[in-house]
Amino acid sequence: LARIQTDSVVLMLRELYPDLRFEIAVAMSTTGDKILDTALSKIGEKSLFTKELENALERNEVDLVVHSLKDLPTSLPPGFTIGAVCKRENPLDAVVFHPKNCGKTLSLLAEKSVIGTSSLRRAAQLKKKFPHLEFRDIRGNLNTRLKKLDEKEDFSAIILAAAGLKRMGWENRIGQLLGPEDCLYAVGQGALAVEVRAKDQEILNMVSALHDADTVLCCIAERAFMKRLEGGCSVPVAVNTLLKDGQLYLTGAVYSLDGSDSLKETMQTSVSYPHQNEDGPNDDVQHVGITAKNVPGEAQEAAENLGVELASLLLNKGAKHILSVARQLNEAR
Repeated sequence: LARIQTDSVVLMLRELYPDLRFEIAVAMSTTGDKILDTALSKIGEKSLFTKELENALERNEVDLVVHSLKDLPTSLPPGFTIGAVCKRENPLDAVVFHPKNCGKTLSLLAEKSVIGTSSLRRAAQLKKKFPHLEFRDIRGNLNTRLKKLDEKEDFSAIILAAAGLKRMGWENRIGQLLGPEDCLYAVGQGALAVEVRAKDQEILNMVSALHDADTVLCCIAERAFMKRLEGGCSVPVAVNTLLKDGQLYLTGAVYSLDGSDSLKETMQTSVSYPHQNEDGPNDDVQHVGITAKNVPGEAQEAAENLGVELASLLLNKGAKHILSVARQLNEAR
């Protein structure tokens, strides 16, 4: 999947800059790829899938790195920035069923059916919604997880991001799409990010053409929400964003590990601002790690403020307690 995502970004860049040569010179495994016998939420999540790649950027071995945005921490190490956020693929979660359960939905599965997911966020929401099901960790890349599902009887279904399945050309395996009423998605899910050196103006200018303005604003709001909550993959934090008629709507939620305790709110703000060319010191302002020169600065600021305000509202209502209990329970598991 990482290779397919990188290829898709390179293809866009080649179309934009036919005179430049783009080489996918380095394929790397990250810590998150190598440790497959431990739940993601237990490994110490900061830069789990990014550290090795950032080291290569720092050493000038590569000029840009393609990530799933949801893998990138809300605070990047000094010297790096997200120079492009590409148009978002479907951000929803999808259920892939064992062949014997083809045609079913989660609500129709037998009592005590086992569902595989490596995400605390998915498990917390779905335990509450489908109390007759059991949830168990499943790790590995998409190929590995689908193989585990199909070839063994351990799982009745697994939950994956719809975007990854679509990019792999496996859309036909999606048995059920989980809408916001069933499962809010992860911060940044479905969007690809291009990370570059923050001071490398030439590369930054080049990749900024890939920015999708709507996706940028939605993801800034989501990342600001997560950052203010100090969330990560060791606690269940979820979002849903909608940009319509210049209004950005952000729904954010936090959950206890078993989903029994939760807080969820929606806020909105206007992001309808004209774009002004502000050459000069404000040119490279980062918003939660994202540098988007071609998206109006005031709109980015409004999106970031929306995320912070929504998180603050949840914190005032007791989100800190829910998250700290979830973190302690997860560490004790």
